[in-house]
Amino acid sequence: MKILVAEYAVGTGIEEFMLEGKAMLDTLVRSFVSCGHVVLYPTAGIKLQSGKAVRTTGFEVTLTKLSKECDAALVIAPDEILGDMTRIVENNSVNLGCPSDSVRLCADKLECTRSLSRENIPVPETIESGEYKGDFVIKPRFGCASEGIHRSKSGKLKEGFIATGFVEGEHISVSLITGKTQLALTVNRQLIEINDNFSYKGSLVPYPCERSEEIIDVAKKTARILGCRGYAGVDIVLGDKPYVVDVNPRPTSSIIGISRVMETQIADLIIKSKFGELPDHVNLKGSFTFTKAQLSCL
Repeated sequence: MKILVAEYAVGTGIEEFMLEGKAMLDTLVRSFVSCGHVVLYPTAGIKLQSGKAVRTTGFEVTLTKLSKECDAALVIAPDEILGDMTRIVENNSVNLGCPSDSVRLCADKLECTRSLSRENIPVPETIESGEYKGDFVIKPRFGCASEGIHRSKSGKLKEGFIATGFVEGEHISVSLITGKTQLALTVNRQLIEINDNFSYKGSLVPYPCERSEEIIDVAKKTARILGCRGYAGVDIVLGDKPYVVDVNPRPTSSIIGISRVMETQIADLIIKSKFGELPDHVNLKGSFTFTKAQLSCL
């Protein structure tokens, strides 16, 4: 097949997210090429060793054009705009990622939390407006990564922000793929630096955890409730319960590690989630730890 893989940072030249964006894009492009597909990717300048680079000065315009030319497409973008970018793909090609409606629900941290709470998924206490007092994490209602997130004991919420109760525990993520069935790939340890602000530093993939079965069960239920398809990442703080704190309806940086420990190509699983049957498990060999500082060398 002819497949488009569009990553926003590489496609627009945004330096802030370039290292992670390029590493994720390179991982996916190499995997799709290894599976025998022709792969196109938009770029504002960077050229990868695999795939065909398509130079662009307008990400959305190029996404629209290339998605019409390809059999299938996968787009990675900041969560607050990913829904619109995914809709473009849905209108023009076969979407290999989460449906746009699911993306928009996951991107809205308030509505996402409400949806999970209604289905008895453990989530932190959430305040949507007004004053708060206690131990809270203040975060944008829409946004991705650790951008704009900080810890606070009291205050009044600004417009566009929510407060979620701070949960003591290990910062975990689950990488999974959903098609007709669900396949958990890895449980990962997130390397998070917590001071007044939260800073993502990297991941350990996979993370040997005694409560993996419990964590994976919550992650799978979360993905089903939110309508995720293809690859998604569920962020969890593992305290007395596995509390879901964020859902990423797209490839996450964990695929950088997964691609180095999983014996199956990630692209093959993404394709099977859309067009075929997923296996009941994947084989992993060893572990891989990466930090954001190392991404330029990977």
